[in-house]
Amino acid sequence: MFLSSVGFSIVIMSIWPYLQKIDQTADASFLGWVIASFSLGQMVASPIFGLWSNYRPRKEPLIVSIFISVAANCLYAYVHVPASHNKYYMLAARGLVGFGAGNVAVIRSYIAGATSLQERTSSMANTSACQALGFILGPVFQTCFALIGEKGVTWDVIKLQINMYTAPVLLGAFLGILNIILILTILREHRVDDSGRQCKNINFEEANTDEVQVPQGNIDQVAVVATNVLFFVILFIFALFETIVTPLTMDMYAWTREQAVLYDGIILAALGVEAVVIFMGIKLLSKKIGERALLLGGLIIIWVGFFVLLPWGNQFPKIQWEDLHNNSIPNTTFGEVIITLWKSPREDHSEEPTGCPVEQAWCLYTPVIHLAQFLLSAVLVGIGYPSCNVMSYTLYSKILGPNPQGVYMGWLTASGSAARILGPVFISQVYTAWGPRWAFSLVCGMVVLTITLLGAVYRRLVAFSVRHGRIQE
Repeated sequence: MFLSSVGFSIVIMSIWPYLQKIDQTADASFLGWVIASFSLGQMVASPIFGLWSNYRPRKEPLIVSIFISVAANCLYAYVHVPASHNKYYMLAARGLVGFGAGNVAVIRSYIAGATSLQERTSSMANTSACQALGFILGPVFQTCFALIGEKGVTWDVIKLQINMYTAPVLLGAFLGILNIILILTILREHRVDDSGRQCKNINFEEANTDEVQVPQGNIDQVAVVATNVLFFVILFIFALFETIVTPLTMDMYAWTREQAVLYDGIILAALGVEAVVIFMGIKLLSKKIGERALLLGGLIIIWVGFFVLLPWGNQFPKIQWEDLHNNSIPNTTFGEVIITLWKSPREDHSEEPTGCPVEQAWCLYTPVIHLAQFLLSAVLVGIGYPSCNVMSYTLYSKILGPNPQGVYMGWLTASGSAARILGPVFISQVYTAWGPRWAFSLVCGMVVLTITLLGAVYRRLVAFSVRHGRIQE
């Protein structure tokens, strides 16, 4: 989980400026597809790895998936080498990293099968904390690597450039190799029922005579589908928030690309720290008010966070065409200006065009989102998202019961991956065309509908053993 989140977040702040640097034909819409490709790969791979883990030792899909991620990170480090179509090589590299990240389904199913109902919430929270730690360290690593600069150093023999864009993925490849070694030496198979008694493990050939048989019963498919939908919306909202952070701050606060990578990396790292604290608090709160109430509360906080982000007032963002006029660069497209400035040997980036591009017509009439608004929104989303994330996973695993959960977890991960595909594409298209007011208003509407769905299925989101009367809630 840690490596999967690091692989996603370690480059999330630098993808946009790096994409502009290697291919001047890339625009904000293509950025959405590049970020979404990670989740497309994960969506395809999750059910496959989940099914694999139901019938074979879990070490097999884990090692294969991590090896794919290592190879994909190496490909990302070389996307600058081809003479053309560089943006498509980046698209492929991120898609393969996502395919390797499909092992999340295997990890979640292992935790669900190795814990009792009483241990489940705490274990899921610990795992999510590890995932959040990855989201913390990813932007932190990116921020540290920003000190290397764009030029960095070049190893001419193998055409490898080590700079602020490639160093993070090379670190990700190294961590992947380290993780393979840990899996081979430490991981062992283990499975218990909802009460904590050892069960027969189909992933391991040796059986203990004291093992009990898996209880039989029907899974509540309505609850399963509803939880998948809830999880989809939760991931959809967080994915679009991550995606829009860099373009939004560059447009609203006239930050340069390097400033955006640095400042947004710090902000996301702070949200990761906040998430770890939330995960630890959830372990205590869930025992007092229950998982369903925490899920509902998290959704309400997310709605408030996006409502706060709506633009108000009479102050407007700085318009980028003024910079272009002052710099006297006539008859030049925005993309060409960006590429020219990135290739410039100057260390002073004060002449880089900044502000809200005039190509986005809404920049002329949409009020600026003040920095205090943005930071407050980030804090609220940072509270609501981790609460909803861990509660949806925990409820889902309890609904499924002690049966092998690899395939079901694969579909849940796939629904989250689909959200990570559609979220960036949705926000990049709506934001570019209509601006933040429409974009965030639509998000608020989605959250209201999601809260309504949760209310409709609230009583059905109970554990398998509780539903069949084997354990009291």
